[in-house]
Amino acid sequence: MPKPVIVTCAPTGGIHTPTMSPHLPVTPDEIATAAIEAAEAGAAIIHLHARDPETGKPDPSPELFQEFMPKIAGACDAVLNVSTGGGLGMTREERLRAAVATSPEMASLNVGSLNFGIFPMLEKYSRWKNAWEPEFLEMTRDFVFKNTFADLEYIVKELGHGHGTKFEFECYDLGHLYNLAWLIDQGWLEPPFFVQMVFGVLGGVGADLDNLLHMHTIAEKLFGDDHEWSVLAAGRHQMPFATQAAMLGGNVRVGLEDSLFIGRGELAPSNAAQVRKIRGLVESLGYEPATPAQARERLGLKGGGNVAF
Repeated sequence: MPKPVIVTCAPTGGIHTPTMSPHLPVTPDEIATAAIEAAEAGAAIIHLHARDPETGKPDPSPELFQEFMPKIAGACDAVLNVSTGGGLGMTREERLRAAVATSPEMASLNVGSLNFGIFPMLEKYSRWKNAWEPEFLEMTRDFVFKNTFADLEYIVKELGHGHGTKFEFECYDLGHLYNLAWLIDQGWLEPPFFVQMVFGVLGGVGADLDNLLHMHTIAEKLFGDDHEWSVLAAGRHQMPFATQAAMLGGNVRVGLEDSLFIGRGELAPSNAAQVRKIRGLVESLGYEPATPAQARERLGLKGGGNVAF
């Protein structure tokens, strides 16, 4: 029997801005509601960012995470995964603040530096809800999302060794798989490894099926039975790539962090709507969505009783 598909949902992220969709969760209550609804729809893992509730700008404050993480944990059994990517332009220490404070079962880790260009989205809008939004997008024209080997070692030891947190290793390009292999070779990480392959971000690997197949092949060579793999793709590529990943025996990620849409030109009314759509596609292929308990077992997580929220 095929393994159940682990569905991750990323409700808000640190990329899209409030002008782009009225459905993007911003306040702690909105983020909590979006996460709970996504879990009820079938997401086993919730990948979390926080935002300033007044402006919607990405915010690393642990206090904001503590406003919604206990609510989510009290309402569902989903694995709560705290981003260490934070918001573009944050320092490494800012990006780590929430994860260090909450000691989650999982945290994301971007496994390499890259040019992270979201400035093309400037062309789609002429009016903005907040002054920071166009400035934030324009900044990425001359921006490197920094994740050096020193950064990776620091985060792995701070969270992995210090808190028993496991990682969603976000790999935006082929070289990031080899960066992860290097970390493993140092003896700093224990399997199983959760490899999240990211497609369609300007500066990273393109959303081309050949790239997905090649990265999957290389991951199999590097990590073999020691890894679980998942796919997320930006924008219009979200659902097609998630479906292809499921067909290949992988896991999937959706959410308004990665795409604001649910169909061609149609804004997703909620994160749960995206989860329901990918769940339907997965089930139509003969697979089942994994439960949080199954995800915890397969990813070797420490359990929801060993966190600080």
